[in-house]
Amino acid sequence: MTRAIDYGNLMHKAMRGLIQEVLASVAKDGLPGQHHFFITFDTMHPDVEIADWLSDRYPGEMTIVLQHWFDNLEVTDEGFAVTLNFGDNPEPLFIPYDAIKTFVDPSVEFGLRFETQPEKAEEEDAPMTEMAEPKPARGAAEVVSLDKFRK
Repeated sequence: MTRAIDYGNLMHKAMRGLIQEVLASVAKDGLPGQHHFFITFDTMHPDVEIADWLSDRYPGEMTIVLQHWFDNLEVTDEGFAVTLNFGDNPEPLFIPYDAIKTFVDPSVEFGLRFETQPEKAEEEDAPMTEMAEPKPARGAAEVVSLDKFRK
């Protein structure tokens, strides 16, 4: 039997640990400076907890923005919970780390993309580049497609 080091899965684990550490810091101390996050996740992941109307409206994937207003950010080893405002309706969400497809902080042009392929799940992370800085409305969560910012 041939054994190999699974660098792809090791990188995913390390990058999800990085996301956990960043979110835990934000939960404790708030967002520093101009930092903010675009987090795209798989709405069909079995452990994602979002309102039915959100999963109906965004089947497959959804991008949330943590910037001006968010509440009850709780970070665990499995994922994070946060309450966001959707048109003056606060909605609690729980997003496991393995449901995250992209994590972007455009204020410092940092991004991670987690890709899976049918034959071989969990390929290595590809850094995202050329991030634009959209301006979500203050006090409201905004769902955006990152595709419109790619060249």
